[in-house]
Parts: sequence; structure tokens; C-alpha cells
Amino acid sequence: MKGILIMDLSKANLKNVEFWNGINVVLPKYDIDACINATTANPTWLHVGGGNIFRAFIARINQRLLNQGLADTGIVVCGTQDYENFERVYKPFDNLSIICDLRPDGNTGYEIIGNITEAIAANYDIEENIKRLNEIAASPSLQIVSFTITEKGYALRDADGNLYDSAAKDMENGPSHPLTCMGFIAALLFERYKAGKYPLALVSMDNCSHNGDKLKSSVLEIIDAWVDKGYVDSSFRDYASDPSRIAYPWSMIDKITPRPSDEILNKLTGLGIDNLKSVKTTTGVFAAPFVNAEVPEYLVVEDLFPNGRPALDKGGVILTDRDTVDKAERMKVTACLNPLHTSLAIFGCLLGFTKISEEMKDEDLKTLVTKLGYNECLPVVCDPKILNPEKFLKEVLEERFPNPFLPDTPQRIATDTSQKLPIRFGITLTSYLEQDPDVLPKLKLIPLVIAGWLRYLLAVDDNGNAFEISPDPMAEHFQNELKAQGISYKMEGSVSGKLSGILSNETVFGLDINKTGLTPVIEKYLDELIKENGAVRKTLHSVVAN
Repeated sequence: MKGILIMDLSKANLKNVEFWNGINVVLPKYDIDACINATTANPTWLHVGGGNIFRAFIARINQRLLNQGLADTGIVVCGTQDYENFERVYKPFDNLSIICDLRPDGNTGYEIIGNITEAIAANYDIEENIKRLNEIAASPSLQIVSFTITEKGYALRDADGNLYDSAAKDMENGPSHPLTCMGFIAALLFERYKAGKYPLALVSMDNCSHNGDKLKSSVLEIIDAWVDKGYVDSSFRDYASDPSRIAYPWSMIDKITPRPSDEILNKLTGLGIDNLKSVKTTTGVFAAPFVNAEVPEYLVVEDLFPNGRPALDKGGVILTDRDTVDKAERMKVTACLNPLHTSLAIFGCLLGFTKISEEMKDEDLKTLVTKLGYNECLPVVCDPKILNPEKFLKEVLEERFPNPFLPDTPQRIATDTSQKLPIRFGITLTSYLEQDPDVLPKLKLIPLVIAGWLRYLLAVDDNGNAFEISPDPMAEHFQNELKAQGISYKMEGSVSGKLSGILSNETVFGLDINKTGLTPVIEKYLDELIKENGAVRKTLHSVVAN
């Protein structure tokens, strides 16, 4: 570091404009203290979930508005999980973040995000935190509560339809000390209801089909239980379900934000930024005061904001109607990106890959996702008009996935696969079942990926070595199901007739796969995949080559 000026990431040090300009870091163009004061007095935007995509994309939308003078308030972020994230990644850096734009040409752009005015752990054991969150919820100025909590954050029930213990306790105990995120939101709504029945938009920005409905359904299920037990009256339920008061817009979001890269950390340190570090929380989440992300980004939101909204369209958001959001979401989540990502994740883990971009250099894997996208997913996707499906898919396959400077891993993408399958594949299979059932028997790649996931759950790679699968709330359940059927690596005999019970799980697959006629195909593929060392590669090559 000799000869290099050293500077910590802090609000005070942002005044050293010469230093930041000298290392090509873009600074906020507004007065951060004025933004903090305005937001504290009249909060307009609360976000739940302080992960990478929030800072790299959603917070940046608001910062663009501040930079243009189109807003004067920032965003308050809170979280019901991973409280360490707020203590170790937000507070030590004055809630600042460095966004690192990883371009395919190898150049990196840097921008400091300064509009996160408060970062609050929604921990009911910390009275002052909950008091502040309740104040925000009760503020007439609040327009948006947005969410990036992943699919599992909305789930109250397991794959068998049974309430999780935490959800059951929230329903039993009322709004005083909720354990789930959905209980927390129901409690915040109750505070807003008591303060004056003010309107509000609750905007899910997670990769879930009809995400607004999932949010609404879970929140209202908890409120219904509270009504039944006398904790709240029915008029609160009416308020929470009235779209003129509380709206649950649908959205589609797309931006790849991998876990923090040590390579990027070293680059930032080499520039002279001294106090940065990556952390791994006790729940296994990787976080840092910087975010490395790709440049392409899309956010399509249903324009349904009963208390008004910022000029989101000026910050990069596409505002439209519900039907168009649905088509854009289906295009991305069920055809042009997410199912391809999951396919690379499953087979990448089995074949020993550690970067998505390296997988795209493998002809078998590249052919898998190319044919899957164009031949099996795209034919049943409606054109949303605001985005062209074929151009979107081309960008994914030719620019985004192959980007060698994006440190994304199949292991990260494989996280929570059981929560993703019903959207990423179930909707496409249902579309074929309803629109063109004669095509179903001709599908090869979707059943191969489903068989690949079952093979992945055996936690043995293609060389016969045990590996650790990525966190997934339903993984153990399905591993036990496979074991109960006697299915194992290099097993004797066939899996024929042993998968119908597993594949009938509509919660995880989005439909009863047995009704598609694909069960024998999946069984055949799984037989081949578990036969011997090297069988994954052999089967993959054989299927995609034909």
C-alpha cells in the first residue's frame, strides 16, 4: 500500500471527494444528512430484507431519484432474519455500500449507495427497534413496503401443507411478538390501522410467480387467525384486504447478485479502501459492505400504489398493469432465465463446477440450457411486449451467464431449489398440459433436470465423492423419501415405480407430475444418472446431443 492514500468507507470520509474521484468511485449527488433527516421525519419507503439485490438494485433506484432531485427521502431497511447482517455489514459502515458493476469486458464500475438511512433488525427482544418500526408503520407518509426475502420468506406451511411451528405460534399468540416475517408484516399493518387506517403498497420483489398474491395470502391467513382468536376485529381484516387501502402489486425482478467475491474485495482494498471485509453469518449467509453484480437489471411492477409513489419509472422501473407483469414474470422465471439457472446449478454441482461462467464453456451444459430455453420453455410463454422474450433469452445465454467476471456459483443458485421448482418448471409443464398435451411426451430436458435434482439430493458427485448440498428447507424431506424407496447411488435394480409418490408433490413441483405422463421418463433418466461414476456426464451428453 506504499504511496497509496488509505481511506475507510464511512460517511465522514465521503467528504474527501478527491480520493473517491481518483479511484473512479461515483458518489451520491445529494446531501446524505438532509436525506436522513427528511426520511426520519417522514419515511416513504421501508424495505424488508437487506441482502445483495436490495443494495445493488432497489436502493439504487431510489438513489437515482435522489440524484435527479426527484425525491428527498431514502429507504429504511429492516430484516426479520440474519440480524448479524445489520450489526456487521451496515452499522460499521454508516449504512453505506459500494456497488461493483461487473462488465463482460472486464471493467468494473463503482458507486457508493448512501440513501439507506436506517438499518433495523426487526428483533422483538430489542424494544427500541420495534418501537421505531411501529412509528414508521404508523406514519401517514409511508407509501411502500418492499420485500426481498426469497420464496421461503412467504411460506407458512411445509410441503405436506402443515403449518411451520413459528407460523402456528404467530397465529396462536397474536401480534405482540411475531416470529415469522409474515407475522411481522401483519403486526405492522395493525399499527398502521390503529394510527388512522392509512393506505399502503406492499410490494414483493422476489422471484415468485404472482408474488403479490403470495404475500397477501400469507398475511391474511395470519390476520384471519387473529380475528378468530379475538386479538383484532374483523374491520382490520377488511382494511388489510381492501385494495384501495392495502395493495399487493405483482412484480418481476431480474439482476444477478452473487455472494461477495474475495477477488472484488482485494480490488477494493488495492484501491485504498481499508476497512472492508466479508462475513458469513451464523445462518450461513455471506455478506459484505460491497456488492458485486452484473450490469443488466429489470424490474417490472404493477402500478398499484394507494398512498402514491415516488417517480419509480425515472429510476429504472417499468410500471405497467397486472397482466403485463404476469407475462414478463412468466417469461423470465419460467422460461428465459431461472429454469436455466437451476439446471446449471444442479448439473454444475454434480460435475464439480464452481462458476456459472465456466459451465457456459462446457458444450453439454451450454447445449442443455440453450435447447431447454428455446425448445421447451419459450414455446408456451406469452410475449409481454415490454420485453422481447427471444432477445432476453439471447442476452442471458450469450452475455449474462458467460460473463467471466461475475463470480456466481452453481452452489449459490442451488440454494432452496425445492422452493423454486414449482415456478421454474411446474408452470411450464402445466401450460403444456392445458394447451398442448401431445407435446409432453416429447419433452426431454425438463424431465432430465428433475431427475438431475433427485440425483443431486443423493449428495454424491459424478466421480462418486460425497459433497455438501446447498441449504434447502425441503432437502432432508426428499432425501428421506428417496431412502425410503431404496433409491441410492449405484443401487441394484431400477427406480421404476418408486418415484410416483415423490413426483405427486404439487407443493414442490407445482403439479402432480404423474398426470403429465413424464414419470417413466424421469425414472429412466434417474436410473441412468445413478448407475456408475461418470454416468451424469454420459447421460447429459447423450440427451442433449439428440
